[in-house]
Amino acid sequence: MSRLEKTRKSLGQSLAVPLARALAKLHFTPNALTLLGFLIAAAAAVLTGMGYFLAGGAVYLFAGLFDMLDGALARLTGKTSRFGGVLDSSIDRISEGMVLIALIYVSSRSGDVAMGVLCGVAMLGSFMVSYIRARMEGAGIACQAGIFTRPERVIVLSLGLLLARFDYALSAVLGIIALFSWITVVERLVHAWRRAREDTGA
Repeated sequence: MSRLEKTRKSLGQSLAVPLARALAKLHFTPNALTLLGFLIAAAAAVLTGMGYFLAGGAVYLFAGLFDMLDGALARLTGKTSRFGGVLDSSIDRISEGMVLIALIYVSSRSGDVAMGVLCGVAMLGSFMVSYIRARMEGAGIACQAGIFTRPERVIVLSLGLLLARFDYALSAVLGIIALFSWITVVERLVHAWRRAREDTGA
């Protein structure tokens, strides 16, 4: 595990574990948290599509908290399951896609072709980051590699929405997400290639 991965994991646990303990006392289940996070993300997408970027960014950032909490709660309560993992990953992709599609809708209405293209490139890159990890883990190769994973994308996109009132801030943020998502795609492909060579002794 790299230093970046250790730092990311440590920060996530320091925030999520205390909250997960409180939620466990309230008898929340991991899957319920996943679905609640999805509904909040859907609200963020609606707000974004209506042009309420500040509210959309704040709500989407709040929704991202549930992405950490459902896994932490599952581990804390011993309620991890294969279906829970599939549900969580699926909801993560849908939630992220909804907000980016909302931005594509906004850009199409305003005639901002550049922002629409950036949204599409960012969405494809973010989905590929997750897809490569799923394929690697399906092949028995652990994968936490990459400098720009979902938590970073959620935080950066939320900040972009919060700062959208400033000229070109949102487009700049979408450009950052697109660039670093594709850098992470390359990182993970290289990681997969190296691990596959090690496993075959090539």
